[in-house]
Amino acid sequence: MAQSLVRAACLTHYAEVAQASGLNPLRMLLDVQLSPHVLDEPDLMIPVDKVARLLQDSANRSGNESFGLCMASSRLLSNLGPVGLLIRDQQTLRDSLNLLVRYLATLNSALSLVIEEAGDTVVLRERLLSGRAGEPTRQRVELAMGVMVRVIRQLIGRDWQPQRVYFEHAAPQDGRMHARMFGLRVAFNQAFNGIVCTKADLDTRNEFADPAMIRYAQKLLDFAPPADESHILDDVRRTILLLLPSGRCTIEQVSEHMGVMPRTIQRRLTEQGQTFSCAMNDIRQQLALRYVLESKRSLAEIADLLGFTAASSFSRWYQSQFGCSAKASRAKPVRHSLHAPSESLALAA
Repeated sequence: MAQSLVRAACLTHYAEVAQASGLNPLRMLLDVQLSPHVLDEPDLMIPVDKVARLLQDSANRSGNESFGLCMASSRLLSNLGPVGLLIRDQQTLRDSLNLLVRYLATLNSALSLVIEEAGDTVVLRERLLSGRAGEPTRQRVELAMGVMVRVIRQLIGRDWQPQRVYFEHAAPQDGRMHARMFGLRVAFNQAFNGIVCTKADLDTRNEFADPAMIRYAQKLLDFAPPADESHILDDVRRTILLLLPSGRCTIEQVSEHMGVMPRTIQRRLTEQGQTFSCAMNDIRQQLALRYVLESKRSLAEIADLLGFTAASSFSRWYQSQFGCSAKASRAKPVRHSLHAPSESLALAA
């Protein structure tokens, strides 16, 4: 399967934050097998799994729990390349975010963004396609959420504040950086990672929108190489990730979401030696390990998040996948790694 990739621009300000945290940035990059030159080539596509290890290792070695947020704190739309130019000059924030959803895979093929509206409330849900089983995702999530808030502020005003911000992971010991970035309404140990705003925010007009710049940015994107059909598996997995909690994650639902016929998905997956059921099971394995080992959610809640109709069904599935119960995994997480899915089955993110 093709590796999940991200623009090297995701490492903008990495060297500065690493040095401020007492680290040698070049040594850290080499330790995860990334060339230091990636810091000078923002359009280079690099493996997401290596970026994930770099961020987590940097946070662990420096003791800076907010390492990802520190990197996000000075991000600009220009860091998104042509996509940043395109979304900058849209008429409203809604138009900009819809385009970001459309082109997100060209920036980071392991990140999904969904915009949900209910009355006057809007939720921007961000989900990561996880890589190694049980690998912490705090730094990647906080970097992505911080960048999203920075993007919105550059589009509709630097004083903008989210109504609320939710994180799946636990609260840090020191929450000052989170308060500085997101305000005081930040909640941890939640069911999803997301930013809550209002419908009025989405409809805010961009008085500086420039149609001529839109045409220029669109041409830059149009000249980009077309997506390889081999990426269909990544697209399917990304959609499964979004639909699992609904309990209606079938190939028919996924195909409708992607705008592709079910038989087309089946054919392309078969060409890569994969099936829809295996792809969905892989996602469940990765999420199950994350929820069981990294969160304090009840097993019943985890069952719901993974799309199981009952906690007992989840328990039987977990036992069959990992050779031990979820309760035993939670009690002895270190030993559980012996039963983690092989890297060949995991998403490279």
